[in-house]
Amino acid sequence: MSSSIKPRPLSAESRVAWEPGDGGMANPAAARFDDDDDLVPSEMESELYNKKPQLGLALPQAKPGGQLQSAAAAKKKDDCWTSFRKGVRSLWATRQTEATKDNRELHIKTTLRELITYCVFLIILCILTFGMTSSTMYYYTNVLNTLFINTPGDTSNQGSTFMGINLQSDWFDYVNNVLIAGLFGNWEQWYNDRNMTDEDFGYIYYENKILGVPRIRQLRVRNDSCIIPDDFKDQIKLCYGQYSEGNEDKLSFGLRNGSAWVYQTEKELKGSSYWGMVSTYGGGGFVLDLMMHSADSMALISVLKQNLWLDRGTRAVFADFTVYNANINLFCVIKLVTEYPATGGAIPSFSFRTVKLIRYVSAMDFFVMACECFFCLFIVYYCVEEILEIRRLRLAYLKEFWNILDLIVIAISICCIVFNIYRTVAVNSKLETLLANPDIFCDFDSLSYWQVVFNSALAIMVFFAWIKIFKYISFNKTMTQLSTTLGACSKDLAGFAVMFFIVFLAFAQLGYLIFGTQVADFSSFETSIFTLFRIILGDFNFQALQQANRILGPAYFILYVFFVFFVLLNMFLAIINDTYSEVKADLANQKNEFEMGDYFRQGYHKVMDKLNLRRNKIIEIQRAIQSADANGDRVIDFEEWRHDLKMRGYAEAEIEAVFAKYDLDGDRALDEDELRRMHADLEGQRLAISQEYDDYEKTNYHQKSPAGGGGGAAGGGVPGPGMGYDSDDENGTKKGVTTGAAAVVVNGVSQEEFTLLQRRVDRMEHSIGSIVSKIDAVLVKLEAMERAKAKRRETMAKLLDNITESDGTSDEMKRQTMERLVRDELEKWDSETTFGGSSAPHPNNNSSARRTPSAGAAARSDSPGHRGSSP
Repeated sequence: MSSSIKPRPLSAESRVAWEPGDGGMANPAAARFDDDDDLVPSEMESELYNKKPQLGLALPQAKPGGQLQSAAAAKKKDDCWTSFRKGVRSLWATRQTEATKDNRELHIKTTLRELITYCVFLIILCILTFGMTSSTMYYYTNVLNTLFINTPGDTSNQGSTFMGINLQSDWFDYVNNVLIAGLFGNWEQWYNDRNMTDEDFGYIYYENKILGVPRIRQLRVRNDSCIIPDDFKDQIKLCYGQYSEGNEDKLSFGLRNGSAWVYQTEKELKGSSYWGMVSTYGGGGFVLDLMMHSADSMALISVLKQNLWLDRGTRAVFADFTVYNANINLFCVIKLVTEYPATGGAIPSFSFRTVKLIRYVSAMDFFVMACECFFCLFIVYYCVEEILEIRRLRLAYLKEFWNILDLIVIAISICCIVFNIYRTVAVNSKLETLLANPDIFCDFDSLSYWQVVFNSALAIMVFFAWIKIFKYISFNKTMTQLSTTLGACSKDLAGFAVMFFIVFLAFAQLGYLIFGTQVADFSSFETSIFTLFRIILGDFNFQALQQANRILGPAYFILYVFFVFFVLLNMFLAIINDTYSEVKADLANQKNEFEMGDYFRQGYHKVMDKLNLRRNKIIEIQRAIQSADANGDRVIDFEEWRHDLKMRGYAEAEIEAVFAKYDLDGDRALDEDELRRMHADLEGQRLAISQEYDDYEKTNYHQKSPAGGGGGAAGGGVPGPGMGYDSDDENGTKKGVTTGAAAVVVNGVSQEEFTLLQRRVDRMEHSIGSIVSKIDAVLVKLEAMERAKAKRRETMAKLLDNITESDGTSDEMKRQTMERLVRDELEKWDSETTFGGSSAPHPNNNSSARRTPSAGAAARSDSPGHRGSSP
């Protein structure tokens, strides 16, 4: 032996020799698991099998020790950096950034990772949205709505509510009897007539604090805001047109002192515009701030009424105030609007914005704040993901619908994050100003408006986020029916839409021109469009059309229902139905992009394989302990141990590692105590693996067939060495687990596998039946051919007899007789062959009938009496 080979180390030394190190060689035991990384011994087995051996080979010292260490450190650093880059890349790996088309398993893993990540994001998003709203908001709004809108000013007149205002005097009555009473008068005393204390004063329903003082604001137009025709200039001197910024009157009027009689701009008031029923109004005007007591406020209103604060030039009056309920941490910003159009009369409207401006108070609020932080991290994550996809796909990125949807969701999210920060700062600033000056008007109108916009944006984002789930579940052909159907019929729908809207808009314009002056549902062209959509859904007021015009009203309604409802709408449904039927038929012939069930089934089988393999190895070692002691001295030396495990197929490294672990005294022999310790250790590991195996098996059993009966493997069962897979599908998907003679079937046969086998047996029976039927048809034909041959022989004999007979007849008579006999026989053969072919016991009569003439032709061609071969 060469001198470069060192002798085998002692067991005590080998425990150190098998420790991993820079000079250690690769683990030979791992070579048995090169095909599957998951089958490499796990952490539990590392002490048994994963000790790296030092086989005693003297490695040549190619480099000095310092250079070797520096090279190893540099390599380790490069490996760490490469691993870090791969880990970071895997975080943002998607189906669009990775080559998943040709790698089915990578496609499945990437899709599952995207789906799970997105589901977590969606859960956090739902927590945020539902954390900002609750049913309490509705009840809060309803209480205040009932107080200020539905309460009558005069108990004897139920129509004297806010919505019943029709004249300017009605507005003053409402303010005195309802508004001021609802703000102050009803809550200045308890129900036992005891006066409120200063601490309890200023609460509506004793619960809702009035923030600051209410404000009343008026907008006016100039006298010359419209043109009087020449014919009426002598009779009509004053003309007040509709409201617009150009027609707005900004001059002082009336008493000309105080804010109620002097115009203030929108910038001075820090107000905002308002979109009313008739027009859009600016944020400036003539304002009056009420007092905190009902008597003082009513005195101010009385002065306005006596000096005609409302006149012909008035176009809108606003009443603004804000209340806060600390019990539920909600603000309600209320705006009561009374518009006085140029037509005369009044159009009242209102706005109740119940919002949560102070976000973080309770424990649930702080939990929502934590979810908001995670939401921001997810947005950063998805921003990086979209940037990577844009870098890879370039302009092709915008061709995908889901990518556009991703950009919309991210854009809305960023806007919401920015507003959330702004809202928190703005509310704190306003509350500080209000607390320092409680007797001023604090305008929460603009902030509440943007809060409502923020809530609406979140609602839209949640809607798009739920729709986006189809992006990740489109691997199943059933989930693509909606998008495939709409995509397939998009061109037909586009052509139909042109035809539909031509007819629809024609009816809308016709209704507006005919009924616009009398029917509210057709008062404007936009209203007419919505009214016609409502008619399609069955919501219409036929009596109003009939009262407006007894002839054109019913005619208009009948024509619209016939052309739009019965014709166009059914054409639309027919396009959808036909396309859906085609898509359904196409999908029935297609295979899923990949079977998710097969993927999970493979994972289940892989786990079961690893558990079986680990348990088998432990059992083999336990058996080796019993059989290795050949001399019966209850001591196993290394040679006995090595010989027994070598016979069982174990590698040298595994044999050495296991022996070294339990040879504590290093004498190259396992005494009784060491064997007992080894056996106890192995038994504990075997029981733990068996328990894990049974638990996993039971879990899978209940998930797949809770009512099934398959028997499971016992905890101490010993699987045989012949473990393998039955592969049946086209992709080699592992459908079942089979073991050797000592193995037990895992869970019997699943319902899915039984159905698959049943279908295959049915197809096999059908194929065998078809083959048997064809064989029967061949046998029938052979019998017919045999009978035909016999008849031909008989006929030939007759013809020969007639030829040879010399009964004194002439040759001409013999020739005619022979021709007649040949014709009679040919006709008889044709009739018999046709009859036999039509009545043959073949399952397919058509095929038999098609084959019969060919048989007859063959018979005629073989016959010497055929016309073509007549003697």
